Formats: sequence, structure tokens, C-alpha cells
Amino acid sequence: MTRVTADNSLISGSGPITVADLAELPDDGRRYELLDGVLIVSPAPGTRHQAITYRLYGVLEAACPAELAVLGAPYAVHVGENTELQPDLLIGRLADFTATDLPAAPVLVVEVASPSTALIDRNTKKAAYARMGVAHYWIIEPAGPRLTAYRSADGEYHEVATAIGAETFTATTPFPVRFVPRDLLGPFANC
Repeated sequence: MTRVTADNSLISGSGPITVADLAELPDDGRRYELLDGVLIVSPAPGTRHQAITYRLYGVLEAACPAELAVLGAPYAVHVGENTELQPDLLIGRLADFTATDLPAAPVLVVEVASPSTALIDRNTKKAAYARMGVAHYWIIEPAGPRLTAYRSADGEYHEVATAIGAETFTATTPFPVRFVPRDLLGPFANC
């Protein structure tokens, strides 16, 4: 069992941290995720990250078919007792959601990379989402901005599209959607 001390540090007993242990962590503006029993802590996101996330949510929500749903972080995707991830955006089958979480693989996960999370988003989380069976993974780097789309085949992601700045990104799966990455920044394009 893991517990939180007065200064918000973790003291771990035997074994990995569990999803139940996450409930003991403070609500301090950081994102706490768990991957195979290892705690991942991310600071609050910046302006470009948030602009992209919220505008993309609107684009995806407008195009999303009725049998799917779009949600944004913080929202838990649980896979077992040692993994809880909170993608920036996710699309899941409506029938898979519970009142508190998504205990099944999302159809699409979108991570907007921040300087502090880019390596984790490009490597660790990407590999975890592939293992979970997430069919589509998009990562957006706010500089540019640059969107790279991956599709799973045989448990591994393969790059299927890239759009940078004013280029148009068009997806046909998991449903048709089209947008320009630069437009996701709105008034924050120069920040």
C-alpha cells in the first residue's frame, strides 16, 4: 500500500502503486497517471496546449457519430489495478463508459505534447496505448503545430498522416473529420 505524507510525497510499501492509491493524492493542479504501477506526474498545461485541446474537442465532438463519445482530461482510462491514464482527449464507444471511467480501450487517444511530457507521450504512453488495443493515436506538438496520426496494426502503431501548420489534416477513421492544425490555436497562434 502506498500513502501520501504531509508534504505530498509518496511512501510506498511493498509492490507497485495501484489505481486505488491514486485517490490519496492531492488535487493540486497536476495530472497523476499510473502506468504499470509507476506514477507519472505532469504539471498544469500551458496556453497553446489548452487552446489546441479545447478547440480540437469541439471539432471532434461536431463530427462524432452517436455510438461514440468524446471526453477530455481529466478522465480516467483504467486497464487493471496498476494502470490509469488520462489522455488529453479520447473517443470511446458509448457503451464502454461507466459513470466514473472508461474501463476499455478508447477508439482514439489524442495527446498534446508539452515540453515536460513530450518524451512520455511519444514513447511510453504510445507503447501503452498500443498494448491496450487503442486503434488510433494522435500526438500534437504545439510548436507548428504538428499533428502525427498513428494507426494500430498487429499491436504496433504505424504513422498514417502528418499535418503541420496550415496543412489540412483529413481522417476517415474512426470517423470522417477534417481540420487545419494551426486553426486549433485560435488567438494564441503567436504565444
